[in-house]
Amino acid sequence: MSLCPYLQAGCGGCTLLDRPYGEQLRRKQAESVRLLGRFGTVEPILGAAQPLHYRNKAILSFAPAGRGRTACGFYAAGSHRIIEARDCLLQDERLNALLARAAAEAARGRLIPYDEDRGTGLLRHMVARRGVRTGELLLTVVTAAPVFPGSRAFVGALRSAFPELVTVVQQVNSRRTSAVLSGPEKTLFGGGFLTDELCGSRFRVPAGAFYQINHDQTERLYETALDFAGLTGGETVLDAYCGIGTITLAAAKRAKRVLGVEINAAAVRAAAANARLNGADNVSFLCGDAGAELEKAVRAGARFDAVFLDPTRDGASGQFLGSVVRAAPEKIVYISCFPATQARDLAFLTARGYAVRRLRPVDMFPQTDHVETVCLMSRVKGK
Repeated sequence: MSLCPYLQAGCGGCTLLDRPYGEQLRRKQAESVRLLGRFGTVEPILGAAQPLHYRNKAILSFAPAGRGRTACGFYAAGSHRIIEARDCLLQDERLNALLARAAAEAARGRLIPYDEDRGTGLLRHMVARRGVRTGELLLTVVTAAPVFPGSRAFVGALRSAFPELVTVVQQVNSRRTSAVLSGPEKTLFGGGFLTDELCGSRFRVPAGAFYQINHDQTERLYETALDFAGLTGGETVLDAYCGIGTITLAAAKRAKRVLGVEINAAAVRAAAANARLNGADNVSFLCGDAGAELEKAVRAGARFDAVFLDPTRDGASGQFLGSVVRAAPEKIVYISCFPATQARDLAFLTARGYAVRRLRPVDMFPQTDHVETVCLMSRVKGK
């Protein structure tokens, strides 16, 4: 019998759940070696101490189910068919409880679920986050229109049941899109963010911001990246794709100066606020494309001793990689959530004067096929 009642229904969220965790790690190690082994020795994977209930972010989706019923749960793999579910073995248990209560309050308030085919209805999704170190909860309600009938009663009921709920946000997504969070926001209660602690710094995490979903493994991932970089306190560092500044602030404790670059303006504002929150006066941020901004910096004579990059699954852009080669930092630390595109980018860099020195996978997403990898590259003298 499967550990999860939704696995056979086609949820697809945890494809390796029925495999022993040791076997999962061996499988991910082998896949990392297959994709990256041609560049050097792949060090042993860093497994998770808690391979269940590690997700600090959870999403619940809503749709009509016929005869006036509302289906709420998770999308089946590769579809928009909702598997009705009230629990998840990967999600933080407090998030499971919050979403279950929020769905019940939405039903009590008779919020009409959104019909994707017809473009009618109101309630589309709920997104819950939890600060692992602080315990704070954040809830985002995604609606198809700005109205939210009974919002005051909805918020009041949740605050009574969850004293650690620090903010409730409504986000309006009126487009026919698979993106969950992609519209304007209205704060219904609180400041629109939760606070958490990561790698010794405090972070304000806005409702729509990217924040790694496995807190404890993220700390191991970032510590691995920083150890690979070997910063001594005198370096000037670039953190490309910096988001809300998590790696930036971690590196700032070990470097002389850190510049973070991020294309999302809201994330840049959050990163600057997080720097002020932590009293980090040796960091600065630029809003723009990482490749274009690095190119400008190189033309202006800027020099970087080390470059950190943690791009999306698509990997780094060709413009950015070319700019890195022209900037010629001594070290590049590349964090990847998709080793296949990382392998492509490493091939580009190794053909242009860099050598891979260390490689290590980190199991950020137990029970799934995904793995993150950290790579240290250094410039080959004379090239």
